[in-house]
Amino acid sequence: MFQGMEYVYEVYKTRSFSRAAQNLYISQPSLSATIKKIENRIGTPLFDRSTTPIQLTECGKEYIRSMEKIMDIESGFENYLNDFNELKTGHIAIGGSNLYTSFVLPPLLTRFTQRFPAVNIRLEEADSTQLKKRLFAGSLDLVIDNSQLDPNVYQCHRYQSEHLLLAVPPCFASNTAAKSYLLTREDILSSRFLEDSVPCVPLSLFSREPFLFLRSGNDTRQRAERICQLWNFQPRVVLKLDQQITAFNLSCFGMGCSFVSDTLIRTLPRNVEMCYYKLPLQEARREIYFYHKKNRYITRAMEEFLKLTL
Repeated sequence: MFQGMEYVYEVYKTRSFSRAAQNLYISQPSLSATIKKIENRIGTPLFDRSTTPIQLTECGKEYIRSMEKIMDIESGFENYLNDFNELKTGHIAIGGSNLYTSFVLPPLLTRFTQRFPAVNIRLEEADSTQLKKRLFAGSLDLVIDNSQLDPNVYQCHRYQSEHLLLAVPPCFASNTAAKSYLLTREDILSSRFLEDSVPCVPLSLFSREPFLFLRSGNDTRQRAERICQLWNFQPRVVLKLDQQITAFNLSCFGMGCSFVSDTLIRTLPRNVEMCYYKLPLQEARREIYFYHKKNRYITRAMEEFLKLTL
């Protein structure tokens, strides 16, 4: 019904078929025929041709009012697209465990909001199982995690590597026997501990100490168990927890030894007192990925956020 409305609008503005034809760069007979087809499709005239200059009929006036609403909608959508392409609007939903939402995402989110302050960000904390469910359901756009998700379903973008270390409370007597294996804070911040010349600590040195483990199903728990098996070591586990940061905080209060990542350690203030030891890298090293569901539309906000992770 509104196909060809630009011809009607030009005649309405100029109040003349001849001037409208000139502005549209078509012949007057062609314009008249087009207007007539539109009127036939509607079933009533839009213009009163008996007056000079020509005037709109009552139906013509309503047609113009409706057409101007359509033009406003089109203009509004064009403005939205311009804003969308420049990320002056939009949203992104990102999920991660407590460790990554607390220590990895903040600097990335800060950089993103500085560049795109109008984009709405939703951040969700959950365990790996819940994150995968929400990503699959579409309630999350991106997930940061260290677990391996099905490559047939999810697309991964590697962010960085991290390494598990053994954190031992300074008050534990076993630190004396393990003194030659002790890592300095600078060893960790500079990644010097990754060099082959830096030895791994034998876990047997801590046989008398209590250990804090994460609950079953957690990647850190699985790696801790495999590291213990490498040393043929049976830890005395006194607590099983949900979050790595919780285990570390309890270690700070002398509750037991814990397995923590250098991702966490690198963010700690210098006044945190803890003894750190290197663990076998074949089990201690793992990759951190950003995941999104395959074959889903990648929004501009997602695209720009992922660029920050490169």
